[in-house]
Amino acid sequence: MSLSGKEVLKEVRNFVFITLGLAIFAFGWTAFMIPHELTGGGVSGIGAILYFALKIPVGISTLVLNLILVAFAWKVLGRKFCVNTIICSVILSTFMSIGQAVFTQPLVDDKFMCTLIGASLAAFGVGMAINWGGNTGGTDIVALMINKYRNISYGRITLYTNLVIVGSSYFIVQDLEKLVYSMVVMFVYTVVSDVVIDGYKQSYQIMVFSKKNKEIAERINTELQRGATFIKASGSYTKEESEILLIIAHRTDKVLITRIIKEIDDTSFISISKTYGVFGKNFDRLTI
Repeated sequence: MSLSGKEVLKEVRNFVFITLGLAIFAFGWTAFMIPHELTGGGVSGIGAILYFALKIPVGISTLVLNLILVAFAWKVLGRKFCVNTIICSVILSTFMSIGQAVFTQPLVDDKFMCTLIGASLAAFGVGMAINWGGNTGGTDIVALMINKYRNISYGRITLYTNLVIVGSSYFIVQDLEKLVYSMVVMFVYTVVSDVVIDGYKQSYQIMVFSKKNKEIAERINTELQRGATFIKASGSYTKEESEILLIIAHRTDKVLITRIIKEIDDTSFISISKTYGVFGKNFDRLTI
């Protein structure tokens, strides 16, 4: 199926912002954190540890690790997500390699300032990439795979995984001060990315009023493997019977869902509200 000129421009715009976000992410790591032997969570954190231990460039190790994870996740998470991850991984690996070649010394001598600046830039970059449809793979892949079959929240999986990664860096650098700074990196990264992506564990309730709700629901079912609910309704003014499409979505799905809605019916009426507690299958477990 050929794309229209408008659709091509949209994809180019998305690609530009995803690339910019990944460049900022890599800049935060290579210019501020890696030269001080600081690490954080995710595959980039593992790549940094491998660099400190074996001098393997971070760009190479992050690409290889992401490709391995994508190979395991291909059938579980689908072709579209995995292809997107591969493209983003190649871009990120390129920027990481360039950054390590350019920044052999930290831009700022003060280690604490590098911790704050590097973590903030990395979080801002990954937030930008995610908001425009990209991702950095890594622990996101692990979290999504586990969440597909186990009722464990995305936030909890990511937190535990990152704690293990950052904690293990001590056995390589063997410096308690650097370990503490790396913990600060993880905290700052989480807080800043929360702000950029509208909440680390944020979920959304999306209500769609459209004459093409069935087509929208089918796209969401097939492309995102997400369910949706039709609610019978009646207009108070027109007295016409209609259906409201109700969708509960993770933050990572919100942008894709709104794009699907716009592509199918850009005249639809949409209500999006944040939900601070979603319990049930594929979401959090009710523990009360």
